[in-house]
Amino acid sequence: MSPDTCSGMSSALQEENTASHHKIKCLRKKLARVYRKQKKQRNDGNVTQSAMKPKKLKIKKAKRDPLAHFSKRKSTKTAKTPQMPFSCYPTRAVIAKQAARKKSQRKKQPNRKVKGFSQVRRSSRKSKAELQSEKRKKIDELIESGKEEGMKIDLIDGKGRGVITTKRFSRGDFVVEYHGDLIEITDAKKREALYEQDPSTGCYMYYFQYLSKTYCVDATRETNRLGRLINHSKCGNCHTKLHDINGVPHLILIASRDIAAGEELLYDYGDRSKASIEAHPWLKH
Repeated sequence: MSPDTCSGMSSALQEENTASHHKIKCLRKKLARVYRKQKKQRNDGNVTQSAMKPKKLKIKKAKRDPLAHFSKRKSTKTAKTPQMPFSCYPTRAVIAKQAARKKSQRKKQPNRKVKGFSQVRRSSRKSKAELQSEKRKKIDELIESGKEEGMKIDLIDGKGRGVITTKRFSRGDFVVEYHGDLIEITDAKKREALYEQDPSTGCYMYYFQYLSKTYCVDATRETNRLGRLINHSKCGNCHTKLHDINGVPHLILIASRDIAAGEELLYDYGDRSKASIEAHPWLKH
């Protein structure tokens, strides 16, 4: 064979090889595209399956336990409550943190109690016991001094002498003492027998009991004291009361209601015996 013919053959073989090589390249490209598409489809399928898995699991769990779905819903609503890590009981570290947080909150808040104590205001009002003791001391002073203020003697139609107020008395106020000789019942009965012998002598003896013993205030003797001249009435504006000073009883008159100036002072003598009513008919009223 001549060199020309050999060279022609080699070129033909080379052309065939290049054509086959090109075909293989094209096939590889096509296969690569197919592989890529399949891989992409597989990845997309995995994503959709992974997205669908929780839903399927939820449906399965709901079928098994219908209340589990609602409990999970509640937990999403109450997400504000702090969740304990890994266990139902708080760890020491969590408890320490909570205590520190509470302590810091207390420090931040103003101490109102301290402010309250720094501005203590005591009431100027007196207690009931203090008022009663003051009232008692005042009555003691009036009895011991013998002062009789806010009243005067006046003539009353059908009664004779009586006592009229010259000032206003409030309910519960001390008015006057029924002043006289304080004697025991045995001496009182003897004096009463003597007074009965003289019809012009009036009845000014007041009997009362004190510490299971009967006493009498004899105000028959004429004095400048006004308590003995106060007249009787069942609906009087005063009432009698015992007031002791150092163990000695005193018979006093207290205002039963508010008494205006110019009113006659009256109280109930308390004598309901037939003999007394026959002798003194005005005791009925």
